[in-house]
Amino acid sequence: MKKFRFLIPVIALFLLFGPSCKKKNTEISPDIASDDEALYEMGEKFLKKDPEKARLYLRQLIDSFPKSFYAQRAKLAIADSYFHKGDEGSMVIAASEYREFISLYPYSPSAPYAQYQIAMTFYKKFLKPGRDQTKTRKALAEFKKLVTNYPSSEEAEKAKEKIKECEEKLAEHQFGIGEFYYKRNAYKAAVSRLKEIITKYPNYSKMDKVYFLLGNSYYEWNKVEESVPYFTKLISDFPQSKFAEKAKEKMEEIEESDKQKK
Repeated sequence: MKKFRFLIPVIALFLLFGPSCKKKNTEISPDIASDDEALYEMGEKFLKKDPEKARLYLRQLIDSFPKSFYAQRAKLAIADSYFHKGDEGSMVIAASEYREFISLYPYSPSAPYAQYQIAMTFYKKFLKPGRDQTKTRKALAEFKKLVTNYPSSEEAEKAKEKIKECEEKLAEHQFGIGEFYYKRNAYKAAVSRLKEIITKYPNYSKMDKVYFLLGNSYYEWNKVEESVPYFTKLISDFPQSKFAEKAKEKMEEIEESDKQKK
């Protein structure tokens, strides 16, 4: 009973003061709520130290003054706040906010930036070659969309560089699979993967090796005639490559074999 007697005043104190200790919701004063610029300035003020509070002001601005110049800036600021947080969930929300910005303000000078940021939400999260490349493909698609929709923008120039990088990563991923099959003498599967690189990623940095593996896959697969175009292409386009020397050796073997048949 002594224990219960001790607890009674503690419970009473909690009931008395507990609710007042809860975090109160931010209330926007009427003078700020009626001024679009003031709302934006308050939102901007809290963006770094308290993003949730900042978004409260910025969303109020968008709801109350949807046609305001500051409404556009507020929408981007909200999207950027999620983007800078950087975790997976925040990136999904950021992409959604940027898309909504483009939908609301399709002719805004900031629309190319929003599209670039959409692509970057995927770009920032893609994985190394050898692992799932879904985000790389999505980033590539969004960067290409930017170049198509806003070809004259500064962001389009940056997107072109990112496109090269994405394609290189996707080609490297595809090459890794093709080489895996090649080393295990699964030449049909290797050919299928390696051909796709030539079709989709013609600027791949290891294209000389791709041509050699393709030619040699056909050669080892006893489809010698189909190997010749790849060896020839390798020799003509990459004469300084170490694989060009190997291709020449293979071509000599093929020519010698043809002579013996005659």
